[in-house]
Amino acid sequence: MNQKVLILTNYIAGLYSFRKELIETILGKGVDVTISAPKDSKSIGQQKFQEMGCKLIDTQVQRRGTNPFKDFFLFITYLGIIKKTSPSVVLTYTIKPNVFGGLACRVLKKKCLSNITGLGTSIQNKGLLSKFTLFLYKIGLKGAKKVFFQNEFIKNFMISNKIVVEKNTTVIPGSGVNTSVHSFENYPENKKMKFLFIGRIMKEKGINELIEAAQIIKTDFPKTEFHIVGEKENDFDDSVFNEMIKNGIFQYHGRQEDVHPFIKNCHAVVIPSYHEGMCNVLLEAASTGRPVLASTVPGCMETFDDGTTGIGFKVKSTESLVEAIRKLIRISHEDKKTMGIYGREKMKKEFDRKIVVNAYLEEIEK
Repeated sequence: MNQKVLILTNYIAGLYSFRKELIETILGKGVDVTISAPKDSKSIGQQKFQEMGCKLIDTQVQRRGTNPFKDFFLFITYLGIIKKTSPSVVLTYTIKPNVFGGLACRVLKKKCLSNITGLGTSIQNKGLLSKFTLFLYKIGLKGAKKVFFQNEFIKNFMISNKIVVEKNTTVIPGSGVNTSVHSFENYPENKKMKFLFIGRIMKEKGINELIEAAQIIKTDFPKTEFHIVGEKENDFDDSVFNEMIKNGIFQYHGRQEDVHPFIKNCHAVVIPSYHEGMCNVLLEAASTGRPVLASTVPGCMETFDDGTTGIGFKVKSTESLVEAIRKLIRISHEDKKTMGIYGREKMKKEFDRKIVVNAYLEEIEK
């Protein structure tokens, strides 16, 4: 095992939620771990990582948008961090750390393992920004020792666009799911049917379709409840959102560090996302024993077996989403419980986080 590991990311809360087990394992082998990420006083991850023994470097990363001056400064910052920490291997997550951290590793000839969690809105929307983002990816990932992808679609997309070469790629089951943290919970009694959305409040997560669907379902099934957990994005027009809260269409719980209690108390989790790398929320819901409703896009459709552990619907289609919700409401309570049980079994077999940790350890130790 190498002696020093440097991790570059744009979001420490996400790192704690999905990479904690990997970092614990690395630390357990006597390796020094340094994390470069923006300071986030709202996240328990920052404190927890320090308690675990990680060194933290506050690094400002603009999560969205392209500013040549800020991006160049980030590249220079990463060069300085890598020179100062002298890591044996660098792990990068999210677009800008992948691109500019990867490029810094290439310049300094440092071993780099990158993780592509999704294509991102800039690429999905195509156009000039998409081409520019792909160009940045190409120069950033060229020197990576290994690029981890969370589904086959994204891997094949990057290979076909000549961003990476296949021999340097590996597909892992997303971030995996900690089946102990998201333990199996008995299915709630069939009183009020509760649907739960967890994610960022933004258009690409399908929040507009969910709002429309909730209004329709509440008309037909007035006792049905819709709950939303997540942080509003700055560019989200929340006027309609706030009106729906006021009218009791759904209940909004804001950002939560621990989502497991919310999953435990719901009857199903619904994710109408436009695109994903691998949807962690769906993995956590299935691990807890809850049926899932999800758009049939790469990154979502791999997480459930349609009709067995969940129900799929067409992306960007309120009509299809409404039909999926109605279908779940109408099936028996026992069948819903059985869907949750099968979902749990699928997570343990195909998506256990240990699979992801072992894949990283294998590459780190090479």
